[in-house]
Amino acid sequence: MKNRIKELRAKYNLTQEDLAKKTGVRRETIVFLEGGKYNPSLNLAHDVADALKTTVDELFVFEEKSNKITKRGVLL
Repeated sequence: MKNRIKELRAKYNLTQEDLAKKTGVRRETIVFLEGGKYNPSLNLAHDVADALKTTVDELFVFEEKSNKITKRGVLL
């Protein structure tokens, strides 16, 4: 999952530490979020979006998985 956290954080002149304090997480969590190494809970995603004055949909880019069809006919 890609995101725009770093871009928007820079727009509002926030450090990773500033954003961490606003969202109640450790700075390392923000580092991992920005690097795409951590998928946040819905609650955390909402808190980060609020802190960056945007929506979850605008903040996170959900990449489609391959268009394989399972035995049940559900796209993965």
